[in-house]
Amino acid sequence: MRRKLVSAVLSHVFVALSLLALSLLAPGSARAGLAGPGPGVTGNDTGGIIQWAPDIEHSYREIAAAHCARWSRYAGISSVHRVYGDYIGFVCVYDPRFDPRKGGLPPQ
Repeated sequence: MRRKLVSAVLSHVFVALSLLALSLLAPGSARAGLAGPGPGVTGNDTGGIIQWAPDIEHSYREIAAAHCARWSRYAGISSVHRVYGDYIGFVCVYDPRFDPRKGGLPPQ
């Protein structure tokens, strides 16, 4: 019984260490998605950020709207910093006339 328990624990530790070694040895481009915000949109169902660049000056509203539409919500731009390295912030909100209980969604 004890031998099976030790074997199970060691196999879990081996898997964890193997995954850690693979993540550390992966090239930087493969780990870029795991390190936080990157190019494009980063966010979830409550909002997010878009990396600012001069070429998205006229389309960031559409980018935010497309992101929030995945959750049947509208996008509201909360901040725009027109400086390299800064972000455009947005929030995803329900339509004020929308009742989640009638729509079959869980209440927030």
